[in-house]
Amino acid sequence: MSAIPKDPHLDSSFALLKEGYRYIPERCRRYQSDVFQARLLMQNTICLSGEEGARLFYNESLFMREKAAPRMLKKTLFGFGAIQGLDGDAHRIRKQMFMSLMTPDNVQALADRYAEQWQRDIPTWTGNHEVVLLYAVQFQLCRIVCEWSGIPLPEQDVAKRRSQLTALIDGAGGIGLRHLNARKARKEAEAWIANLVMQVRQGALSPAPQTALYVFSHHRDSEGNQLDPKTAAVEILNVLRPTVAVARFIVFAAWALNKHPEWQQRLRDEPDMLQPFVQEVRRVFSFFPFTVARVRKDFEWKGYPFAKGTRVLLDLYGINHDARIWKDPEKFDPERFLRWDENPFNFVPQGGGDHHQNHRCPGEWITIELLKVAVKALTQWIRYDVPPQDLSIDTTRIPALPESRFVISHVRPVMREPAQIGLARGE
Repeated sequence: MSAIPKDPHLDSSFALLKEGYRYIPERCRRYQSDVFQARLLMQNTICLSGEEGARLFYNESLFMREKAAPRMLKKTLFGFGAIQGLDGDAHRIRKQMFMSLMTPDNVQALADRYAEQWQRDIPTWTGNHEVVLLYAVQFQLCRIVCEWSGIPLPEQDVAKRRSQLTALIDGAGGIGLRHLNARKARKEAEAWIANLVMQVRQGALSPAPQTALYVFSHHRDSEGNQLDPKTAAVEILNVLRPTVAVARFIVFAAWALNKHPEWQQRLRDEPDMLQPFVQEVRRVFSFFPFTVARVRKDFEWKGYPFAKGTRVLLDLYGINHDARIWKDPEKFDPERFLRWDENPFNFVPQGGGDHHQNHRCPGEWITIELLKVAVKALTQWIRYDVPPQDLSIDTTRIPALPESRFVISHVRPVMREPAQIGLARGE
């Protein structure tokens, strides 16, 4: 048995903050290994990369999620009692609740709502003023996901709820004020949704079946008990928050269209390239750099010991940029997805493995379909200018964004009526 390569520093948390997305890939290259260990947040941590590392990580008999995520993530991104920390039957039953929302018709209904929202917004964006795309699409997504989820959202509350949901995302990888804002936002957002859950159970509110508010309010766990209102709220937020987070992928799609303008016309001429383009955006611009688990029992892998209880980070960013998997991984090339074999362990922007059995994000189809609507809007429904701005991307910031949040100006509509454009269906 060989010793796992080890980062010699007493604690590497500062290095992780300083290097961000490239922390694990750089050390894998340094140690010429897909596995190394370091002390992070004063805990011994094993870092895994590569396709084989992903296959190992999603072996439920060897890894578990209980007590894996740091408390700072539970207080911001996930919430306490969330599906991300469950294992076994408890996880599978909770996952079924999420997956019941992800039917093709339900996902299409959300995409259609988003196309309609674009048509409502385009006239308000038209003119000489500038639009900060990140904030604009966050407002869009907040509105449509609440409506789709059965969440009442009066117009006067849209700004507040959008701010809360985006704080959960932005504060997850931050420290100081970003983290504190996210904790405050989580407390307020959980209280908001828990109150709605109680109204549903008391009969004061009647959301439509197959909405998140209805399904999660009536869900029963492996012991036949309803979720307590706070846990139900946590899980409903795990539908709302990731949907609003798609705004970041949309901004990166706009960034890529600006950086590679030949794709604007190509997407107009070749509609079949829309999905490969969207997938390449998700590959290049990974949302979070890694995901986390703990070793369930002592075992050996490739001669390396994995001790029970050790925290393990899987390198999502590194796998999506692995030259052994992706030729010229730093090159933006949507055509690579015409040849992709749909391997669930070599393309992991929202986790790996099986959607139903593993901890792969159940909202992945939503992300893809909403991105397709936005890219279609940016290439077919409007024309716009990109004024001078700072479009640099700081990969040490988690989650990363273009510095300017991508500003557009002089928006001109191309087609106005939903009937003309076939909405999200590409008809």
